[in-house]
Amino acid sequence: MVEGVGRGEGSGTLTLAGLPIGNAGDAPPRLLRALEGARVIAAEDTRRLRQFASRAGVRLGGEEGARVVSYYDANESRRTDDLMADLRGGTDVLVVTDAGMPGVSDPGYRLTAACAEEDIPVTSIPGPSAVTTALVVSGLPTDRFCFEGFPPRKGLAGYLEELAAERRTMVFFESPHRIAATLEAMARAFGADRRAAVCRELTKTYEQVRRGGLGELSAWAAEGVRGEISVVVEGARSRPDQVGSADLVASVAALEDEGVRRKEAIGRVAKETGVPKRRVYDLVHGVTSD
Repeated sequence: MVEGVGRGEGSGTLTLAGLPIGNAGDAPPRLLRALEGARVIAAEDTRRLRQFASRAGVRLGGEEGARVVSYYDANESRRTDDLMADLRGGTDVLVVTDAGMPGVSDPGYRLTAACAEEDIPVTSIPGPSAVTTALVVSGLPTDRFCFEGFPPRKGLAGYLEELAAERRTMVFFESPHRIAATLEAMARAFGADRRAAVCRELTKTYEQVRRGGLGELSAWAAEGVRGEISVVVEGARSRPDQVGSADLVASVAALEDEGVRRKEAIGRVAKETGVPKRRVYDLVHGVTSD
């Protein structure tokens, strides 16, 4: 059982353990003790867990050994039922993912929610997080931020357009083969000059943090980027409620006078001001709301 955690009546305790995001040396002593003392370990990738344990000099489950089961996206629903049966029967369960905290863009949420419904104790062994690590090295504001996870594969443009007015710093995850297209879409939705940072291989040997405008970063990524990637994007600077309606209409008109098509002009003004595109459209076309 995890140190300092009370047991629910007759049930085991679920422990969500954060594994290092790259450097095995970041593993806290409490995590290593939990791995050695665990009876059941649910791992996103059992092979990677055993590799980590070998590097850290840990024997999973100690002398008795632990029952290690896979727990990933494809089997999360079915495996949650099995793990809940263990917990109801009084067996403690330790959940780990490939890196970082379970439940943060990784399996863990369903099991935690199921435990909460049945008042089964849930605790955590805190560990490194790619979200906060990328945030603090980005050089962008950290006082208010939001985590958006992996951008959707479909409807990316609309999804990013909805975030164009978000004033908090935004943190995203992205895969190497999609990062160039995503940065290009962000440059269109947020503006090419919006500040951002691409953080790759954090805490690892080839760690890199590339900072600049989204347009510049998009061009850089087109050459190919490898490794685990987090993207930090500056929030919108202007406050939509401080931009006057007349100013918005005038800005669109000025762009039209320069030969910019109305649809594009509305989009540009929305990006520059942080005002939702729909509101700018309605103002330009004289649409009033009840």
